[in-house]
Amino acid sequence: MQLIDPAVWTARYRAVREHSLALAAPLSDEDCGAQSMPDASPIKWHLAHTTWFFETFILEAMERDFAPFHPAFRVLFNSYYNGVGQKHPRPQRGLLTRPSMAQVRAYRADVDERIAALIGGSLDADARARLAALLTLGLQHEQQHQELMLTDVKHLLAQNGLNPEYLAEPLPRVEPALALAWLPFEGGVTEIGYEGDGFCFDNELPRHRQFVEPFALASRLVTNGEYLAFIEAGGYRDPALWLAEGWDWIGAQGIDKPLYWRRGEDGTWCEFTLMGLQPLDLERPLTHISLFEADAYAHWAGARLPTEAEWEHAARQAGVVPGSPSALPHPGGADASGSLHDMFGHCWQWTSSSYAPYPGFKPAAGAIGEYNGKFMVNQYVLRGSSCATPAGHGRASYRNFFPAGARWQFTGIRLAR
Repeated sequence: MQLIDPAVWTARYRAVREHSLALAAPLSDEDCGAQSMPDASPIKWHLAHTTWFFETFILEAMERDFAPFHPAFRVLFNSYYNGVGQKHPRPQRGLLTRPSMAQVRAYRADVDERIAALIGGSLDADARARLAALLTLGLQHEQQHQELMLTDVKHLLAQNGLNPEYLAEPLPRVEPALALAWLPFEGGVTEIGYEGDGFCFDNELPRHRQFVEPFALASRLVTNGEYLAFIEAGGYRDPALWLAEGWDWIGAQGIDKPLYWRRGEDGTWCEFTLMGLQPLDLERPLTHISLFEADAYAHWAGARLPTEAEWEHAARQAGVVPGSPSALPHPGGADASGSLHDMFGHCWQWTSSSYAPYPGFKPAAGAIGEYNGKFMVNQYVLRGSSCATPAGHGRASYRNFFPAGARWQFTGIRLAR
């Protein structure tokens, strides 16, 4: 990879960095400093950590006479890179009342100015290639955090009895969900993993062969209305539908509905959204459920969750490519015959595959190699992309991963059998 026109790279860098600030713009400083649970982070922390990434992995390594913006930030905004050094405890990120949002914005501006100088500076060919690779990873990393900013702030605002709106606009209307069709795919040896000369994360490599039995995939995602039928049929009260750990989990947590669903005293259902509290739209794809809930629903529906190899094989066979994400999950397409709808841009789709290394997987050397590989335990793979995923960030080989009980991401269900 070579660092081509500095103007192109400067524009690319600025566009991603400005988008993060735009996501924070509707929020108060108080909103940006709060942390609603250990798995979520304050918006202020996201803005600082993504800046820390460029400072630590690019400026510290490549800038002449490097000096940190603030020495303490190396610890405060390190997420999980043990090779870099100490970290502020993740569950206590909301206690960081200092630095202020103004200081974090100043931190971003300082690092951005220095990165721009590095891009336009005099570097040999090897250094330019190394800078291009690190810039690409840093921007992809920031896009991941842009999605987390939306999911984390949604969880935060949902804890507030005022039901505040992140976006003061109405929910987009949707058409009635298409009739579900089962699309068959032949079995045999298939190849999965990233193929091409563009960017991918290390966990998408190497491309390799897997055998799949003949299977069928649902033409669309499970809707709110279909999941409501599962609830009303006693799905949360039937242990025969649940994995043992999932049954214990819903019992211990008192869970009997998706994360943001609420039932009024009159029996009507609402859902908390980024547009505030809204009547539950039965036609929209279901979101914010755990692997446990997805698996239980699949059993109730007489189906199962796909493996990640089946999902990727089907996406490639059907010629499905990512498009720009929608404002919120919604059904798409004009018919249900022979087409896979909403593979991208609506909800991450749980698979039954444990998050494990591909045959021949090799993490990068140094602290950068901690990016994905060390999390390959006690997690499940999700495929596709969500309405919160930045445009251009999804692809058929992308492997998202979360623990089985995670629900605050835009996660949904596509059935297989």
